[in-house]
Amino acid sequence: MILTKAQYDEIAQCLVSVPPTRQSLRKLKQTFPSQSQATLLSIFSQEYQKHIKRTHAKHHTSEAIETYYQRYLNGVGRNGSAPVLLELANEVDYAPSLMARIILERFLQDHEETPPSKSVINSMLRDPSQIPDGVLANQVYQCIVNDCCYGPLVDCIKHAIGHEHEVLLRDLLLEKNLSFLDEDQLRAKGYDKTPDFILQVPVAVEGHIIHWIESKASFGDECSHHAYLHDQFWSYWNRSCCSHLATRSSARLQTDQH
Repeated sequence: MILTKAQYDEIAQCLVSVPPTRQSLRKLKQTFPSQSQATLLSIFSQEYQKHIKRTHAKHHTSEAIETYYQRYLNGVGRNGSAPVLLELANEVDYAPSLMARIILERFLQDHEETPPSKSVINSMLRDPSQIPDGVLANQVYQCIVNDCCYGPLVDCIKHAIGHEHEVLLRDLLLEKNLSFLDEDQLRAKGYDKTPDFILQVPVAVEGHIIHWIESKASFGDECSHHAYLHDQFWSYWNRSCCSHLATRSSARLQTDQH
């Protein structure tokens, strides 16, 4: 489904003042009932990630970290089963999973002889049962499962959705009897940066000649289009990883419903 710029701006503006919770997403669906849940979630996630990038630094000052850590300790001291970390994250408008990371790192600084490595932290966030404190493990778990935009659970979901759309795209290409090379085949030929599929015989779609397809299972807003052009698409064109890429026109076909 394609949104007009005006429709997108209306949804984005509506997201300015809402926290990143499932309750907010349900309200968003009620406000825009004609839009799919997947579309709204993707826009919701992208807009919130922009907000987090803008405000990230202020949450990582030494003063902020100590304030958050002391509030965590005081909160669990009063009631260890209450969602102290989750409520703190929502109060200061920071992603719950990222708040959990801050507190976990600070906790381990106090309880480990050497600073924890990034891999250790990531492993504990993926499996909070590894955290050597039951109360903190439960607090981190609550943050992970209640975070709609960040964290290992969200990463797994995104990866699964991306793989699903690549499979759907492959099936569609086969159904249309289009000859193509996929990423694995291109890497076997020595290409290190490739689109998902290169069409061995280009096709015309709405007046554009399509030589390659890059599937992105997310909403294509202006910011993401510019980022993908810079990070990926121009390299397909400029490096001419095969003769199909050296053309005057190219287009990206998304396999989601946006």
